Amino acid sequence: MRSASGAEGRAGTTPPSGGGVRADADLTARARIRDAAILRFAVEGFGASVRAIASDAGVSAGLVMHHFGSKHKLRAECDEHLLATIRRLKRENLAEAAAGQSFFHKFAAAEENAPIVGYVLRSMQDGSPLAREFIDHMVDDAVGYTRDGVAAGVIVPSRDEAARARYLTLSSLGSLLLEVTLDPPSDSHDLGAIVRGFLTNSYLPMLELFTEGFLTSRRMLDEYLMYVPDPPSQDEAAPVPAPG
Repeated sequence: MRSASGAEGRAGTTPPSGGGVRADADLTARARIRDAAILRFAVEGFGASVRAIASDAGVSAGLVMHHFGSKHKLRAECDEHLLATIRRLKRENLAEAAAGQSFFHKFAAAEENAPIVGYVLRSMQDGSPLAREFIDHMVDDAVGYTRDGVAAGVIVPSRDEAARARYLTLSSLGSLLLEVTLDPPSDSHDLGAIVRGFLTNSYLPMLELFTEGFLTSRRMLDEYLMYVPDPPSQDEAAPVPAPG
């Protein structure tokens, strides 16, 4: 694991490690560059140099530019790939839950996806328009797979599926960011330590809240519903197609 000594980011240094996303030899050069960039961005942030990414992927900086044209476009492809990966993992988890399979093998293997966690953290910390777009896409995707979970019978229906998905996504991301900010690992580049710390501190209370609830009665909800308008129906909440 790389240290925070300042050596990171220079071409020719040892590439960061973190599991999950690897520059495998059997991938295309473009895919190796993308995966190397995801891991480098996750460990160091989006200021990581193209030369360092190229070195991690075993290619020249010129080849990175040949495939992507700019670091901005490379990052956009990393965003797209990770969003698809998160979407796939969530749908796999829901499908396994619907089939009655234990999720503990996923829990035990969570550290393999540490680069995803690191990349999402860096996106939140970055605060750029591209980062906001990335988080917005995460929220939109969450609406889809929570609805799938409701249809599969593993998630309780909501009066407003979109609002609930947004709340859960932003709450989990905010919790992760605060966890790392308030109790950072000794090596800020140790993605595995970030995941281990979050799982240790958060999974029990999270699972209790999700499965057992928090309040002993629904009185507060009933009182609230008396004074607010009904949430939009699913048809009303759907986006209106653009003309033409």
